[in-house]
Amino acid sequence: MRVDFPVPFSPSKSVHVPLSRERLVPRRTVCCPRRTTSPRASSTVPMPRRADPHPRRRRPTKRQSRGHARAPMATVPFAWPSLSLLEQVFIVAWLLAVAVPMIYAIRSRAPLSLGIVLAVLFGSVMQAVIGAAYRMDLIQDFMLWFDLVLIPGRMNDPRWWHTAVTAGFLHAQFDLMHVLGNVVILALVGVPLEQRLGTKRYAIMYAIGLFGGSLAWTLANWESVTPAWGASGAAFGLLGAYLAGWPRDEIPFPLILIRPWPVSLIALLYFGLEVARWWAAEGGAGGNVAHMAHLGGFLATYLTLPLVARGGPVPRGVVDGGPSGLSTLHGRRDALRSSMVNLAEIEDPWTARGMPIPKRARGVLSSLMEASDEPETRLAWFEQLASVVRCPVCDSEVGVVERKNGPRLQCATNPQHLDWPPNEEPTG
Repeated sequence: MRVDFPVPFSPSKSVHVPLSRERLVPRRTVCCPRRTTSPRASSTVPMPRRADPHPRRRRPTKRQSRGHARAPMATVPFAWPSLSLLEQVFIVAWLLAVAVPMIYAIRSRAPLSLGIVLAVLFGSVMQAVIGAAYRMDLIQDFMLWFDLVLIPGRMNDPRWWHTAVTAGFLHAQFDLMHVLGNVVILALVGVPLEQRLGTKRYAIMYAIGLFGGSLAWTLANWESVTPAWGASGAAFGLLGAYLAGWPRDEIPFPLILIRPWPVSLIALLYFGLEVARWWAAEGGAGGNVAHMAHLGGFLATYLTLPLVARGGPVPRGVVDGGPSGLSTLHGRRDALRSSMVNLAEIEDPWTARGMPIPKRARGVLSSLMEASDEPETRLAWFEQLASVVRCPVCDSEVGVVERKNGPRLQCATNPQHLDWPPNEEPTG
C-alpha cells in the first residue's frame, strides 16, 4: 500500500499532499458578490477572488498545542460534484473496470480470485488512461480519485468509510512493480487458497485482510492527512490465511526460482521482511510504504481463519501436497471416506419404518451394505438403488444427492420423507 502522490510529469518524484482541499482542486473558484451599475443586470454577479495569501493566524487551542489537532481532511466535502462531465465518466469507467470482473466471476462461477486479479489489473490500466488524459489536457484534475483513497484523518466521518475498500483497488500510476507484486500474490496464493476455502469463505477472508490492513493503518496514523492506496494489505492477508490453514501446502512461487515452495516459507519470509522494513521505517529510514497496513492484513486473517474455515470443503491442516500437488485427489478421497456414515451400523429406510424391503431393492441394498467403503463404489450403488425404489412415504421418485459425508438417498417431492443415511451415526 503506497502513501504518496506521484508528480504527473516526473514518475521518479513524489510530493507531500497539501492540507488544503482547494489546492487539490485548483479550478474551483471562490466567488464574492459585486454590485452592478446596470438596472437590467442582476443585483449580484459572481466575481473570482483569490484566496488570501496571508490568512489571519489564530492562536492554537490547548488541545492543538499538545499535538492533538484534528486533521483538516475530516471536514473536506466530496470532490465528485466539482468534477467535469468527462472526469465523472472516467471515474465511472474505473468503477466498472473494477466491479465487472468480480461480478462476472461470481455469476459464471469462475474463481473469484481470478476476478479480483483482473479487477486490480483493469483498475490500474484505467488509472493509466486517466493519467494520459491529464497529460493531453483533456481533464484538469489529476487526482480524480480523491474520494476513493484512504486518508486516516477523515475516517472519523462515516461518509469516508467506503475508502477502506476502494483504496484497495487503486495504485500509483507510475509504480508498475507495486501492481505486479500484488498481482503475483493475489494470483499464485489466492487461487489455491480459494480451492481450499471455497468461494464464499475466500471472499470473507479477502475482505478481512482488506479491512484489517486499512484499520491498522488508520489507527496507527489517526490524524494523518497522507493518502494510502494499494492491494498489499489484502495480499498479505492471503498469506496470513494460508499460513494459518494449510502451512505445508506447496505452491509455485517466484522465490529466486519459480518452483513449488512451502506456504510456511513464503508467508514467514514475507512477514519477516515486512517487520524489518517497518522497524527500519520507524527508526528513521523512512519510505512511502504503509508497512502497518501489510502487517495488519496478515495478522487479521491469520487470527480469524480458524473460525472462517470451520466446516469448509477441506479440513484445516490436511497434508496432501496442496491443490496443485499430485496427491490432492487422494487427500480429498481420504477426507470423504473418513466422514462417510457406516451403513452396517444403521437400518435401511424400510426396516426403520417397519415396512418390508421392496423385492427389486434387496439385492442392490445388500451389495450396498457390503461393498460401499469407497466413495465411488457407494455412489454407484446409491444410483442403482434410486433407480429401482420409490419413496416409502409418498411413493414419489427418489434421487441421489452428494454431500460432504457421502451420497444420500432423498425423496424428490419432500426430502423430509426420505433422507438416508441420517446425518449422524447412532451413539449407541
